[in-house]
Amino acid sequence: MKTSTRIWISILLLFVFGFGYYAYFLNAQAKISEENQYNYSFLELVNHINNMENYLAKSMISNDSKHATDTLIKVWADSNLAVSYIKNIPFDSHGSDKAIKFLNQVSDYSYTLSRKTLRGEALSEENFQNLKKLYDYASNLKNIVNQLSLDLNNGVISWDSLKKDRKLDMVEENMNIFTSIDGSFDDYEGLIYDGAYSDYVNKQDKLGLIGKEISKEEAETKLKNTFHDATEIKCLGKIKGDIISYDFQLKEEDSIYEIQISQKGGWIVEIIKDRAVGEVKIEKEEAIQKGKEYLNKLGYSNMKETYFLQEENIVTINYAYEENGILFYPDLIKVKIALDNGEILGMEALGYLNAHTIREFSQEIISLEEAKSKLSNHIVVENERMAVIPLDDKTEKYCYEFKGKVENKQFLVYINAETGEEEEILILLETPGGTLTI
Repeated sequence: MKTSTRIWISILLLFVFGFGYYAYFLNAQAKISEENQYNYSFLELVNHINNMENYLAKSMISNDSKHATDTLIKVWADSNLAVSYIKNIPFDSHGSDKAIKFLNQVSDYSYTLSRKTLRGEALSEENFQNLKKLYDYASNLKNIVNQLSLDLNNGVISWDSLKKDRKLDMVEENMNIFTSIDGSFDDYEGLIYDGAYSDYVNKQDKLGLIGKEISKEEAETKLKNTFHDATEIKCLGKIKGDIISYDFQLKEEDSIYEIQISQKGGWIVEIIKDRAVGEVKIEKEEAIQKGKEYLNKLGYSNMKETYFLQEENIVTINYAYEENGILFYPDLIKVKIALDNGEILGMEALGYLNAHTIREFSQEIISLEEAKSKLSNHIVVENERMAVIPLDDKTEKYCYEFKGKVENKQFLVYINAETGEEEEILILLETPGGTLTI
């Protein structure tokens, strides 16, 4: 073999080994970066769950409305932040989904109670009992994540093993603490507040859940007909929750979704997809339209956007059913949309499936002008419409909704269309993250 040939072979081998080492180095760096992100998110999750549990304890003993408001707002903030961090961690989906649902309920219930105390009203005994119930579950969740923190630090559990086996039936014995997250909420029924005017989320009668019972095969066929770009659909089992559903994993190109479809009627109840979201590239108005089109594709038509919340380049939009100019706030569907490309990351239709039905209204209602006469002289009305709103006693009221302004504050005032009584007044708060009501 010529000397020049040997030299070229040597150079080629050095290049191959060098490239391989460089690729190995990049992969090791990426792995370190990924684990650092998991560790950071998990540390923040533990901190916020611990804070939430402490503030829930304080909320149960506060008699001062101002102090109660401050405490409840802190519960709201910590539970919201806990949700954002738990989604960045490779927990098994069954356990984390239940934990996320619980944290969302803590967030929403503490928020609605803070509205009450902000008005100077005292919390009722039922409110305190609900807070006690939430505190008990929060304490259990705190113990689980604190134990998990010890196991991670001691090397009992690793992020690598979690990423490989994320389903409960595939989890190794030394990782069975994740089944505790799932089991801890088996008896938890949740509270029925999920944002402004959504008090029917866990209503006993599922008014919108109509249709015959379908098999797993029929549910899979419906998904194939709805998601034409799906490359793989796999049933993960049946969920016996508030609505009995089939749990599917669906793949579209590089995207993986978990979709729950109801056994009765074959309604899509929930869709979940977790991914990192890049910088904002689409406007909220475009996201709203994408959400409407997506709901229409799923069989939920005539949905009108109401409130929204934007966090970490994801906008969550509440849609309510609209018919003949009447907005039905109980018939609620929430949609999460990534603002980097408009991809739908989540959908939940529990409010709609619990409340949607054909309503019958009295023909003897007061006129728009008569309803306006019930308003304060200080409010400048900007627009009005008809709406159905839920009240604390779980009834619905057919109302005129007036949006107006007093000084620099915006209000929503609801006048009963049949009796002329003032049913509700909400303050609209426009924040950088979205529109809130108190």
